[in-house]
Amino acid sequence: MDSTTSTPPVTPPAPEAPRSGSGIRSFALYLSAAVLGGVAVLGGAAATRAFDSSTSTTIVRPSTSGSTTIPTAAGTALSVNEIYKQSGPGVVQVTSTVGGSTSERGQAQSSGTSLGSGFVIDTEGHIVTNYHVIEGATSIKVRFSNDDTLTATLVGSDPSTDLAVLDVDTDPNALTPLALAESKRVEVGDPVVAIGNPFGLERTVTSGIVSALQRNVQAPNGYSIDHVIQTDAAINHGNSGGPLLNSRGAVIGVNSQIETGGSGDGNVGIGFAVPSNTVDKVVAQILDNGKVQHSYLGVSAAEVTSEIAASYKLPVTEGLFIQTVASGSGAAGAGLKAGTQQVVVAGQSFRMGGDIIVAADGTPVTSIDELRDVIAAHKPGDKIDLKIYRGGGAKTVTVTLGQQPTTPSQ
Repeated sequence: MDSTTSTPPVTPPAPEAPRSGSGIRSFALYLSAAVLGGVAVLGGAAATRAFDSSTSTTIVRPSTSGSTTIPTAAGTALSVNEIYKQSGPGVVQVTSTVGGSTSERGQAQSSGTSLGSGFVIDTEGHIVTNYHVIEGATSIKVRFSNDDTLTATLVGSDPSTDLAVLDVDTDPNALTPLALAESKRVEVGDPVVAIGNPFGLERTVTSGIVSALQRNVQAPNGYSIDHVIQTDAAINHGNSGGPLLNSRGAVIGVNSQIETGGSGDGNVGIGFAVPSNTVDKVVAQILDNGKVQHSYLGVSAAEVTSEIAASYKLPVTEGLFIQTVASGSGAAGAGLKAGTQQVVVAGQSFRMGGDIIVAADGTPVTSIDELRDVIAAHKPGDKIDLKIYRGGGAKTVTVTLGQQPTTPSQ
């Protein structure tokens, strides 16, 4: 969509380099085994599949926020024209300047400009965009539909979800906040509208449908963004940070990446948006604290299948068998054990013989996504109980969740 960390910022923004991760389910907890060719960040960055990172449970909207969350199904469906007239004034163009400083020897450093999109969320001047749109920026400008251009300050950002919040000082009456819808109520086939600034073309509107749900894509720092919405609405470089709207004109996601098919950088009918429920939680934390906390369990795992359970005479037919335990993590402190016996099943390599997680915090977990969601419901420092099987016997282990490392490799 717009410029990313993988390409030098230019005007108009150059196409991003292909991303290394995609929304394909993987058995591995940290790395995605399957990759969509040519995934590009609309304004974004790359990531690996990190199943133990998530936002914390701090989801209370700050009292200072004027943003409103409304049900996806509420209200009467609008035409694309009506949505554009209603919501278009709340969409902005974000211009980020990177570099331009002077070295110690008095030499000018190279600089560049990247273009992206964003949208107003309250009458106090807060604007949501993608982290990769403003990453490394030395100055940020926001241009409104009336052509007013204001200097924006960065309130906070979250590379793990590719989101950032900006602030501009302007008359509240000049702002058109967009409401956030409940993304959990979005269904495949729902009509959607995208508004943004593809290739610097201001406030362009496109329409389509929700093509799929529950995708996983890479974030700029290498972690996974979960519950991503896939759409066929045309989005390109420069759309990054702009809203994906439902038929009532409410935001269901932030357009962040596109699938290019590995053969180019333009739209091929597959785009990805960070869901509004994630946006709501992240923005609330940024407005409260200027940053976002991410809880961390510290394991990678593989899903138990009936074939694996039968072949290796496991004590359960569903669950997650631990592949690795990160040193210094809460999982390591609780004594969780990883497998040591290397095996190959249906072409996939696994480590057997370690602990098998069957429930977390009282909730049965049969998939990696389910475990991630349990971790996402907590913040660093929280204690959760894991029900595990070790050597054929069941036991409960209490784990203190840690703080997510900066990158998955740490």
